[in-house]
Amino acid sequence: MYYLGRTTAAMDKIVELYQHAVKQNPGNEELLAHLFISHVRVEDYKAQQAVALQLYKAQPKNAYYFWSVISVVFQGIRGPESAIPEKRKIYLGLAQRMVDKHIKEGKMETEQEAFLYLHILKLQSKFQEAWEFLTGELCGKLYPGAPVSMKFELLKELGNWRELNELLMQLLDADRDRWDYYKEYIQSSFELLKLSTKEQENGENDSLARCQQFLQRIIESSERKRRGPYLARLELHKRMREEQLPAEQLIGDFDELVIEYFQLFGDKSCCTHDIALFLPSISMKQRQALANKLLLESGVTSSELPQNKEQMQKHICALQISRMCGSHEELSADHLLAFYTALKLHYEHGRCSFGKQLLATEMGPSDPYALLAANVMYDLSRRENKSDHLFEALCLLQYVLRNSTSNFHVKLLSLKIYHLFGCQVGAQEMYEYLDIKQIQLDSMGYVHCQLLPLAGRFSGSRSVYDATLKFFTNSYKERLEYIALTYRFCTFSKMEEFMNFKERLTNSLQYVACSVEAQICDLVSCYGNVQQNLSTYSAMSIEPAEDRIAWHELSDNRDLEAIIRWDPLHQVDSAEERKESFDQEVEVLQVRSLMLRLLASFLDLYHGSTGKDVPPEAENATLELLRESWNGLFQRLRLMNYKPLPQKFLVNLLPTRLLLLLDLPYERFFDDLAQLVLDLHSGSARLVDQCKRVGDHVVEIMELCVQTISQSNECNGLDGLWKRREKQQRVSACLEMLSLYAFLLSVLNDKLQVSSKTKTKKRATGGKENGPQPISEKERSQMVHELMRQLKHKLEACDASIRNWKAPVLPRDLSSFMSDMSLKPEVEATLIGDVSATFKDSHELMVTELRNLLKDKIRMVAK
Repeated sequence: MYYLGRTTAAMDKIVELYQHAVKQNPGNEELLAHLFISHVRVEDYKAQQAVALQLYKAQPKNAYYFWSVISVVFQGIRGPESAIPEKRKIYLGLAQRMVDKHIKEGKMETEQEAFLYLHILKLQSKFQEAWEFLTGELCGKLYPGAPVSMKFELLKELGNWRELNELLMQLLDADRDRWDYYKEYIQSSFELLKLSTKEQENGENDSLARCQQFLQRIIESSERKRRGPYLARLELHKRMREEQLPAEQLIGDFDELVIEYFQLFGDKSCCTHDIALFLPSISMKQRQALANKLLLESGVTSSELPQNKEQMQKHICALQISRMCGSHEELSADHLLAFYTALKLHYEHGRCSFGKQLLATEMGPSDPYALLAANVMYDLSRRENKSDHLFEALCLLQYVLRNSTSNFHVKLLSLKIYHLFGCQVGAQEMYEYLDIKQIQLDSMGYVHCQLLPLAGRFSGSRSVYDATLKFFTNSYKERLEYIALTYRFCTFSKMEEFMNFKERLTNSLQYVACSVEAQICDLVSCYGNVQQNLSTYSAMSIEPAEDRIAWHELSDNRDLEAIIRWDPLHQVDSAEERKESFDQEVEVLQVRSLMLRLLASFLDLYHGSTGKDVPPEAENATLELLRESWNGLFQRLRLMNYKPLPQKFLVNLLPTRLLLLLDLPYERFFDDLAQLVLDLHSGSARLVDQCKRVGDHVVEIMELCVQTISQSNECNGLDGLWKRREKQQRVSACLEMLSLYAFLLSVLNDKLQVSSKTKTKKRATGGKENGPQPISEKERSQMVHELMRQLKHKLEACDASIRNWKAPVLPRDLSSFMSDMSLKPEVEATLIGDVSATFKDSHELMVTELRNLLKDKIRMVAK
């Protein structure tokens, strides 16, 4: 990838260094071991195997022999030939024979060697052989601590459901709260049911009856109440209904089982998620009836407040379940507002009664009321297409955050709302407040990083990208060292886990997207002279002819469950939302990456100072090829007919930039820029017309920028926040295109000025040539001067418009918000005032940054 190229190049040099050292001293164990590890770091499995065998011959140690074995295994499952089934079979068969030989000679010594042998057998689907080895004397001696999951897996593959069923009963008797074991146990019971009556001693329904009796025995004999068996009973009920079996007759009424579970565990925060697992198995009518029963069971009514913390938690759980069952969908606007008020009062009551003297790391027990209230207000805002209700909810969340500083759910929702309103200062504050680190930069960074491009803060975005990319580049070496250590200590059971982890991070969409956006951001923000800007560009080491992104291996590492949700289950399809958003983000990355490479091809055609030894014909061909890919990409994207991501609920991902990139003149502008660069290079007679085409695009982009700002100012009279983000993106995209164009013109002008001075003398001494003559370098230079002059005027027009861009005006005055908040009077004024000030500061900072950017570009083209 972009930022790892230098690291991998350095590792290749380390391999060469050790190869040279081993040639000087062929039998040196230490040097050979270092050479082997250097091959591990570059994933050269064939070379690993050769060096490992060389090591084993020099020092016949088991570790070196199994280094060779695992290298053969990885050639089969990860090497360049792993996609060919025949080759995979050959490599894995060879690895098995190598270990078989070792076993026959009585040389197998450790549990990790036994694990590796089992793994090789499973990779070849030799489950019977694996089972015999796992339960054999040698494995029992070497690997007594083999995980039970290995037995589960093999028994399931072999279809030995009776033995699996009995094994799980023994394990559950010993550990009665293992939900994963219960699911396997119920599955095995249903598999036994499928067997013919002849194969069962007591009739085909006996397996489920025994399952129910077993679960009931565990429930009744447990000294303290555990969630596991109660959840298992609900799971059995659900599975029986799916198979159209008499669940109620065997186990009892479903609603009564859920209510019993709620009575026992409703005071735990996990209860909502637990019950939600089983709601899809019943009808909408049943769900809402069950939700009403749970609300009654909580003991809290419109006239009664929770008497203790446990009752409050049960009430919260019942409200969350109620929302998941769709109870809020049919409420009128007045009812939703009344419900919001009640939630707010419940929050304040819970905070005052049960939320005092909390530790700094504790979340307030009544905080979920406020989170639910924010979701309700989003529903109302979306229904009315107005921002005031959601702004009020944002103020409430900020109030909660003052009382419960560690509640990351509140921070995440606040971050989302700030982004929804286009308030970058507020979003950045929340992102910094979240203080996400290390692997979270990959799994949770999407909540902020993917919303920064085209948000109007180029320099602010760059600092966030730097922090994110620093994690990926620093951890890359660490990940390689983890893999190297698994070889050194022969911990084969962890090896594939570490390798999968490394690949997921290396091919992370978050990493690749941040890499590309950081480079575009650098080119947009260039403010030095031509040579300084070209040095910045050269340092990026962009290869236009080389697409370094492994598109088919991009990994979606986002934790989309980080933001808690209780939206109606029948309206939520998390898997489809993930797929749709990921597909669109990949398409956005395609556009941005190709735009970056296309721009690089423009620059490389004119400046050999980048240190690339490429003939002009090849650079011409690269530019033409990229231009063709650019047009083909946009044609394909329009045929795909992508739709905006659904925004029905607050937790839904915000729309990607894909439709914005298709709507704005990116395609035509960069296509015509490519033709302009080619015509300027060749001196084509079409150059005059092409200059006019590009000039017209610049006028169009400028007018779009000015028009968007005018619309934003007009909207301020109605609602300055609801469509704010969309307008900021359009303005930023326009300025991005004009900034890249300004950088390109400055480079072209610099080259043509030098060229026209050196070639006019040569033309005077040259002979006559037949056919149309190319336009002279001097005339081309004058044309570029004219394009720069035009661009300067358009940039000045954009600057004048941005200078008059008004800060977003709230749809209601602050006193009206304060009367609605009805929290503590002494904090209302400062609370709402602070949030309003954040929006004002964000606008002013964005305007300042954009104007500074324009001043730099005006200076760049003022030649």
